[in-house]
Amino acid sequence: MTLIKLHRVFVSITLLVLILCTVIPSVFAWKTSSVSSVTTTPSSSTSSQSQTQLMSLNSNNNNSETNNNKEDDDGGDGGTSSSSVSSVVGRLEQLKQREAELSRLLTAIRQDKLEVLRKRPLTIGIVGFGRFGQFIARTFAKHGRVVVTSRSDYTDIAQGMGVTYVPGLDIGQFLNENLDVIVIAVSIVSFEDTVTSLAPYLTARSQQQQCQPLIVDVLSVKEHPRNILLQYLPKECDIMCTHPMFGPDSGKNGWHGLNLVYERTRIDGIVLDPTKGCNHYSPSGSTKRKTYSASSSYSDDSSFVVDVEGSSHSIHEQSEAHIEGMDRMERFLSIWEEEGCRMVPLSCVEHDEYAANSQFITHLMGRILGTQGLSPTPIDTKGFESVLKLVGTTTADSFDLFYGLYKYNPNSMDTIKKLRSAMDDVVENLKAMEKTDK
Repeated sequence: MTLIKLHRVFVSITLLVLILCTVIPSVFAWKTSSVSSVTTTPSSSTSSQSQTQLMSLNSNNNNSETNNNKEDDDGGDGGTSSSSVSSVVGRLEQLKQREAELSRLLTAIRQDKLEVLRKRPLTIGIVGFGRFGQFIARTFAKHGRVVVTSRSDYTDIAQGMGVTYVPGLDIGQFLNENLDVIVIAVSIVSFEDTVTSLAPYLTARSQQQQCQPLIVDVLSVKEHPRNILLQYLPKECDIMCTHPMFGPDSGKNGWHGLNLVYERTRIDGIVLDPTKGCNHYSPSGSTKRKTYSASSSYSDDSSFVVDVEGSSHSIHEQSEAHIEGMDRMERFLSIWEEEGCRMVPLSCVEHDEYAANSQFITHLMGRILGTQGLSPTPIDTKGFESVLKLVGTTTADSFDLFYGLYKYNPNSMDTIKKLRSAMDDVVENLKAMEKTDK
């Protein structure tokens, strides 16, 4: 719970920095801007000093803005006097000082967050220790204990990374490692078989009232694994669907600035409405209140209450299991945050819609061009070099991945049809112009 609070304060301060960065350029245009005050909840931080500093900075910012507006009102009919020039110059100095104060406060909050993470590191299990499993295990090992298992023998590689290896995909032994999180890092076509082999062991743990791990998928499609996990896993297992939009090649120099798409799917037996969920932050920095919902399999309308602001909340939100589940998810997501990922909360449905018109079409074009036998020439343009790079990166992935992107994304066939239609249109336009060029 502490981590969640720290995260909220961290985001609040970041929003204020973004606001200040927007205000400063307007000073050079001799205009004043109203700076939105950043609100925080009473429980936004475990550090009361940080909370007080943030409120003080907001108050000072609003007071300064009020005084600045008053000076503008006193400016008469729009002329720029020497006093107004002096006021603007002073205003810029104040904004720079406040920006520096916020930067120091952000650094302090981040240190508090790291301290919380280090006091309670996760034990993360990874099923599937192929190229991608090894890629994420290497980074996870910097943040906690990692246990991996696979059908093939990767003992030497695991030891070299400093992670525990369970040979032969022995699920019983694997689960005895007291795992907080299990990441299923197998291919799309193998995913359902892997989950069905894991499910009986997890069901047995539920019957014995043992604590269940958070189950995470990392596939390049999202509706398919979401449905599989909800269908086969006991409801005591929390579920989060993720897609790191990078891999061993694009992320070989670090994860900074790379996208992680995620959906909190189920917590404490409650399936979250993917169009709502928890408070999420948009790329522009604005916040949007989102509420909990649940599938009819696990609850009914009596599972929700409405607060004074009209927001709906699950009655499970204050339960110990719900709080622990949220905290565990935040800790797992914080690993990606600390590695510099751009965090993108998105429903599985929306992900697949976007992916069909970005990731799948990229792989499709790379595969099509790859069949042309293209190769470098002495007169390559930059554009052609980009084409060769596209062919190289897409064909370096297994065809199983490409097939999975096609078969398990319901939007992929529409993308193929649109591409065919576009190709026909271009060819027809060429033929039409050829007829008139005589």
